[in-house]
Amino acid sequence: MPETLADRLQTVNERIRNACARARRDPAQVRLLAVTKIFPAEVIRDAYALGLREFGENYVQEMERKAPVLADLADARFHLIGHLQSNKTKKAAQLFTSVDSLDAPKLAARLNAESKPLEVMIEVKLSDEESKTGAPEADLPGIIDEIRTRCPNLTLRGLMTVPPWSEDAELSRPYFARLRELANRHQIPELSMGMSNDLEVAVEEGATWVRVGTALFGRRRKP
Repeated sequence: MPETLADRLQTVNERIRNACARARRDPAQVRLLAVTKIFPAEVIRDAYALGLREFGENYVQEMERKAPVLADLADARFHLIGHLQSNKTKKAAQLFTSVDSLDAPKLAARLNAESKPLEVMIEVKLSDEESKTGAPEADLPGIIDEIRTRCPNLTLRGLMTVPPWSEDAELSRPYFARLRELANRHQIPELSMGMSNDLEVAVEEGATWVRVGTALFGRRRKP
């Protein structure tokens, strides 16, 4: 009998709890961000019915299509976790509660100019992969300063990173440890790191958010 979404959610929550037990952490410190990119709005409704309230989307245009049919889910919160282009900041500020992929001071300034309270995370690129987006580690102090001193509408919640994908989750550990070090250095409270294949390692290294799509919803089918 095929697994239901409820079954998969239970499995993911058990994985988080077990990782927290190994790391002697309180499971309440780790929040699940359900990554719903490329899945239809009905999938978000199904997840919402099971108690999920935090959803991650990669594309402003896709969220723009989904938003009207999800408007009645009053306490659902949507996070932009994909790269934000500067010409999409106005729309992003309207559609999202949190922009978790901020990677430049000018993007912070443009989001702030929309005069809407927004939570933000800074995406930090810690690998050499050309396909990855995010701010170089050296740029982090300037982005933090921009947000904290000149962007009163933005609340800096955390740092986010995406390590190189590998079948071996242990290979993600140095990237997660480095992000934790950077957050501690700059007194940033939250860490968004870890996905379906390596969430346990992320939790052991201090993740406060894990971004899970495949383990909840299955493989994505390109539209």
